[in-house]
Amino acid sequence: MGRGRHAGYDDQRGAILAGAARLFAMQGYSATSMNQVAQACGLSKATLYHYYRDKYALLFSIADTHVERLQRIAVEAAEGPAGEARLRTLIARLVEEYADAQDEHWVLTSEVRFLEPADRARIVSREREVVSAFAKAVAALRPDLDEVALAKPLTMLLFGMVNWMFTWLKPDGTLDHTAMAPVVADLFLGGLGAVKSPEGSFSRSREKAGDEGDGRSTLTPTLSRRREREKDKETP
Repeated sequence: MGRGRHAGYDDQRGAILAGAARLFAMQGYSATSMNQVAQACGLSKATLYHYYRDKYALLFSIADTHVERLQRIAVEAAEGPAGEARLRTLIARLVEEYADAQDEHWVLTSEVRFLEPADRARIVSREREVVSAFAKAVAALRPDLDEVALAKPLTMLLFGMVNWMFTWLKPDGTLDHTAMAPVVADLFLGGLGAVKSPEGSFSRSREKAGDEGDGRSTLTPTLSRRREREKDKETP
């Protein structure tokens, strides 16, 4: 009979995935070695290989685990209140997940091209299930849009607002992800006139607020994110 896994096995796997995701997001999958992952996680290479057989396994696990969490959000929201409340819940949960998984989200959006076709197809299939859940919530509010095949395009516009938020939203800025979630929902559901000022989010100086998007508001979020990653590496 094989040896059972120790109590902290899953926690260690999670820590390894987080460390690898950080490196993949910072310097790219191709430029990252298993030795670098081991060093970043404070492990020997032998211990790292005990958990993951190679760098490819890390890449797939990061993407698959992240999109699985997004699927869980969609399933749980579908079991809750319907109507506008469901869509607002989906948006809030999605923004919350992205806030805590920025590296994983970067890997999912930028590095899955390195996956083998079958593995990439699995990830894409799961992503489509998440999009479908959002599209159904949109269609439930506006059935007429679904009839003219607009529910899914509108859903993709919604994802466009959320997906790249991490490229410009500063962790220590005047707004955080919690404050931005209802703003996204208001804008999507009611347009600019429906957006309300998040409570308590503008308590800092006007000068600091003016710096919120400096160096991040760009039409090329990938390059912006890369630059921020390089700054992180240079910071003592």
